[in-house]
Amino acid sequence: MNEKGPEKEKPYDPKSVEERWYAAWIAAGSFHADPSRPGDAYSIVIPPPNVTGSLHMGHALNITLQDVLLRYARMNGRNALWLPGTDHAGIATQNVVERELGKEGISRQELGRAAFIERVWKWKEQSGGTILNQLKRLGAACDWERERFTMDEGLSRAVREAFVRLYRKGLVYRGRYIINWCPRCRTALSDLEVSYVEKKGALWYIRYPGMSGEEGVVVATTRPETMLGDTAVAVNPKDDRYSGRIGTTLRLPLMNRPIPVVADEMVDREFGTGAVKITPAHDVNDFEVARRHGLPSVRVIDESGAMTRDAGAFAGMDRFACRDAVVAKLAEEGLLVREEPYLHNIGHCYRCRTVVEPSESMQWFVKTKPLAAPAIRAVREGETRIVPAQWEKTYYEWMENIHDWCISRQIWWGHRIPAFHCGACGNTMVEIDPPTKCEACGETDLRQEEDVLDTWFSSGLWPFSTLGWPERTADLERYYPTSVLVTGFDILFFWVARMMMMGIEFTGKAPFRDVVIHALVRDARGEKMSKTRGNVIDPLAVIDRFGTDAFRFTLVALAAQGRDIRMSDDRVEGYRNFMNKLYQAGRFVRMHVDDATPWELPEDLPVTDRWILSRLQRVIDEVRRGIEEYRFNEAGSAFYQFVWHEFCDWYLEMIKPALSPEAGEVERQLQRAVLIRVYETILALGHPFIPFITEELWHALPGKRGLLYDRPYPAVDTGATDENIEDEMAHLMEVIRAVRNIRSELNVPPGKKVEVRLKGQVEEQKFLREHEEIVRRLARAGRVSYVDPDYIPVKDATAVVNDIEVCLPLEGLIDFGQEAKRLRKEVEKTNAEYARVAGQLGNTRFTAKAPLDIIDALRDREKTLEQKLTKLGKNLELVSRYLA
Repeated sequence: MNEKGPEKEKPYDPKSVEERWYAAWIAAGSFHADPSRPGDAYSIVIPPPNVTGSLHMGHALNITLQDVLLRYARMNGRNALWLPGTDHAGIATQNVVERELGKEGISRQELGRAAFIERVWKWKEQSGGTILNQLKRLGAACDWERERFTMDEGLSRAVREAFVRLYRKGLVYRGRYIINWCPRCRTALSDLEVSYVEKKGALWYIRYPGMSGEEGVVVATTRPETMLGDTAVAVNPKDDRYSGRIGTTLRLPLMNRPIPVVADEMVDREFGTGAVKITPAHDVNDFEVARRHGLPSVRVIDESGAMTRDAGAFAGMDRFACRDAVVAKLAEEGLLVREEPYLHNIGHCYRCRTVVEPSESMQWFVKTKPLAAPAIRAVREGETRIVPAQWEKTYYEWMENIHDWCISRQIWWGHRIPAFHCGACGNTMVEIDPPTKCEACGETDLRQEEDVLDTWFSSGLWPFSTLGWPERTADLERYYPTSVLVTGFDILFFWVARMMMMGIEFTGKAPFRDVVIHALVRDARGEKMSKTRGNVIDPLAVIDRFGTDAFRFTLVALAAQGRDIRMSDDRVEGYRNFMNKLYQAGRFVRMHVDDATPWELPEDLPVTDRWILSRLQRVIDEVRRGIEEYRFNEAGSAFYQFVWHEFCDWYLEMIKPALSPEAGEVERQLQRAVLIRVYETILALGHPFIPFITEELWHALPGKRGLLYDRPYPAVDTGATDENIEDEMAHLMEVIRAVRNIRSELNVPPGKKVEVRLKGQVEEQKFLREHEEIVRRLARAGRVSYVDPDYIPVKDATAVVNDIEVCLPLEGLIDFGQEAKRLRKEVEKTNAEYARVAGQLGNTRFTAKAPLDIIDALRDREKTLEQKLTKLGKNLELVSRYLA
């Protein structure tokens, strides 16, 4: 027999296997794509993780699903490219390096721009590749020879080209507008870079007196500190309460300057008093009101979050300290009418979590409406498909209500905006390469724009800039548009929408054929993982404990469309057991096959072989459809059920006699041929999910073998399917299962042979008669007899399987008195546990405080105990009949 491969008794060691085979794939150039190779193109560009990042569960799921698709495409003969890379992550990376400098007692301002950028590049070279190395541990079949970075020279040139083209088309402009400002990062943020958190606050009611001392108007606000910059009070023109106030003048409290009452339909009559203060420099709605009514703008909060000199007596105060001071002063002057608790959403910087400040500022913007229209059309007309389809509605809603995109950032790390301002005449030029003189006046006093571009601007070009755009490269011609984008729903608008708009604008084609949105990986209780909750699961720690294949297969098996994944050690451990099962099956196969094992199958095969080959075709079809329809969990489940239950639990047991020395040589050789055929197909079928163990087991089989990664993926052989055989064998196995269940429930000793009586019509018994040997051996039956429908099993344990009643005479098998005693004791014990569990679930004080996973576990246990009591009662009734 074959001794090639792992030692006979040596347990499976994932770590050594994974390291060895990943190195072998790289050495063989397996992942490198060549545009000149034959085969339909299949390409994926990796959603570039931040250069500051390290592997988390979201990455692990995303990379695993992409790897499944890429390996599947490659094994199906596609010319497959998976292009990896990282994003420079402007704000995040600058924050990391600034913290490093802080430890040295240096600020970036002290260092200067050029030296700071040099320091960031140095950090990137030393620490920026961490996450890509972690992706390799997952088995990612990326073409590492094509690795890109969003600040590479080629990508930087693509960014400048894109900016200039948009500017010259009138789609990029510079202007004053209300933007989201982060006082900590000291930069503008797009709407998407603001995360909202619901917090308890207050609603203050403030009286704005009339200029002549009359009662005036009461307004309600959540931000009293900004009232120092008010330039009007607005009411709804349809609000009868204020019909006589419109056009009058009020006195701004604490600042004593006159402000008008204006009418604007923006005002919600139901909010507060129906009168609102207008602060154009610090609220986007107020900014628009001011534009419509020609109101001035007064900025009272600066870039650091401190009050400006226009805040009068409050100048220099922190904005939140100012809020308290303003409220106190209003109360002192008798202008604070009342204060109410108020729950509202407060915007925070998505990177540093600082409360953002809406602020009027001069920034660069992209006009998105003209870019969004063709991106909407691409999805509506089917050029790009979003999976699951329910996300299309969200995509349309966001794209149809899109606002202009603020793309300038007041940081140093990033793509510097290619705009050049003339110091002599103030002219601004936008050019790909720096100009030497002003095109308007000819002077050479030129200063490049200080701001850099939003990270998502360069990321929006990723699917085609990484392939060589704006040059017409072989890669761009061959692999664009890409085949699929796999991503989380959280960046559907951050990134996917941007790529759709940019891809169509610059190439005329949508960048993806399919966009697959996967769900979140949550903890075992279904809660989102976060450091604050302390429930973050480290993928690398899971891999170290259980192996990469077990971890990957867990993600695949749980990746149902539209349903979040609940991750726990128990789940991964269960699939680690599956890897061991597959490994042990490999050991069994190697014991029985060698270089002399025939590869061709005869036409006339035993029923067990025809059954397993037919079932194999069904599973191949199910797995292929699951992957191609992005129903990864269905593909994984079909593979798991077939390998564990049908191949290992049933088929290997059924064929043992044909492999034994007692069998004839011809019979043994034919059985070996089927065995290795099925096992090889299993390994190839599972390779996209569990690449390391399948490659290892593949090479442990006899014969000269290339990499499994390079083998064709199994295709369905319709000639090998036989539905009748599958139905008949399924019935036979159910009969055996019924016998096993009776033996287990009635505590029949494993070594005792039983008599099995099969009651039914002759034609229903026919297949069972023909294959009685299988029933006898796998049910541990000393005798199988066939009884007609008139037989009455008075003292038999019974189970019904379709039209057959399975009867087990119990006389002589068990001690009925002892069994009745055991069953009563078990009923008593189970009832006690059931009462305890039901009591806990019925205690409202307990259920209100207990963690959700504990409650779920108790409910599951309650259901299990109910089922157990039903079975125990049935078995006790049966045994009692013998004692009567």
